[in-house]
Amino acid sequence: MNQGNDQETILALERGALERWCKGDPFGFGDIAADEVSYFDHTSEARVDGIAAVKQHFSQYEGKVNVPRFEMPNAMVRLHHDIAVLTFNWHTYAEDGRLTSRWNATEVYSRPGGQWKLLHSHWSRAQTG
Repeated sequence: MNQGNDQETILALERGALERWCKGDPFGFGDIAADEVSYFDHTSEARVDGIAAVKQHFSQYEGKVNVPRFEMPNAMVRLHHDIAVLTFNWHTYAEDGRLTSRWNATEVYSRPGGQWKLLHSHWSRAQTG
């Protein structure tokens, strides 16, 4: 087990899902998630539990997101056996380069059967002042 490779794999999974999200396809997260995934964000009144419920929650964003560019500053993967915690800031930008939003994200991955899967996701708007 190579810790560096695991960190790179998790970052690649997350970036791939975010790239799809930015093009209006929120289901990249469903593709990398475990069946028992849970999710929180500023629009969810309560925790969203299970892959079907998470996909239903994300369906409201299908075709509605267009983010030309994003960054993941301060990305850090902490590994503990078959659990990984990815934390990062997420900054989105308009075509003209203007910063449009800032988020804080915590993504928990597990490795059932040797393949990393998203187990829990929590997104919150970052303070900007």
